[in-house]
Amino acid sequence: MSVLVLGGAGYIGSHAVYQLIDQGEHVVVVDNLETGHREAIHHEATFYEGDIRNVDFLRSVFKKEAIESVIHFAANSLVAESMENPLKYFDNNVYGTQVLLKAMVEHDVKKIVFSSTAATFGEPESVPITELQQTNPTNPYGESKLMMEKLMKWTEKAYGIKYVALRYFNVAGARETAEIGEDHFPETHLIPIILQTALKKRAHVTIFGVDYDTDDGTCIRDYIHVEDLIQAHLLALDYLREGNPSNVFNLGSSQGFSVKQMIETAKEVTGRDIPVKMGPRRSGDPSILIASSEKAKKVLGWTPKRTSVSKIMLDAWKWHSSHQDGYKKEVKK
Repeated sequence: MSVLVLGGAGYIGSHAVYQLIDQGEHVVVVDNLETGHREAIHHEATFYEGDIRNVDFLRSVFKKEAIESVIHFAANSLVAESMENPLKYFDNNVYGTQVLLKAMVEHDVKKIVFSSTAATFGEPESVPITELQQTNPTNPYGESKLMMEKLMKWTEKAYGIKYVALRYFNVAGARETAEIGEDHFPETHLIPIILQTALKKRAHVTIFGVDYDTDDGTCIRDYIHVEDLIQAHLLALDYLREGNPSNVFNLGSSQGFSVKQMIETAKEVTGRDIPVKMGPRRSGDPSILIASSEKAKKVLGWTPKRTSVSKIMLDAWKWHSSHQDGYKKEVKK
């Protein structure tokens, strides 16, 4: 039996594939390579290139492979882009999930772990954010993920598919061996942008908004190491395999760091200068997002081990400094 990883060529999905194979699982990867990288796919995984919105393609994968469970990362995930092109997000994220669930129903696959987001909460009522807080997305990306959760809820009621939705915050870092890491184009995530600036691949880091209601005026976010994050996905899969009910969990470090603090951490880790420029706020950006992960720790037994931002930054630096052009070209040592 196999675990199907949708979006397994992407940043987070590829780390899931590596950890699943580390644990002896047989893994099937589906990815359309719109933002993923063929080079990021573990050589022991079975790979199918295609789009999850194509039901005939998905049916062919389920028919060929003995799929026991699904981990779903396949989605567009840029807040700013979602504000400019909301229909793209509802098409790819929501409709894609609808097609996936249809294929799962047809092939009697009853377990799915889903990559959701803290963006489902919008501007939080209080921090740290617990699962009990009201969901009120402030951008189409968060709205699309919340709709994906609701699709799973109603599909469970009708067909008995059990799910775990994991709502997480800013994911960063890389596999400690630097075999795989974060490579987006265009890059929009803060830590890669900071490190690319340290490598002189960029002239400066732009800080979007310095007038937030925080100590230094810049946004505060909760950063989680990608390897800790994937551990939670694997624990969620075990939770479903043990016959537990569907559930939703927040994942984070329960500590927040501002944009300016992350830049200072990068300077310490890299020993390099990182020029900064100030820019206007981006629409849809809440000022503070920090997660409470107590439920995940209690119910799933999740124990994140890489919670230091210095560790997160160091592992990211190992990847970026040895793959300065991402998966295109490795730097010879």
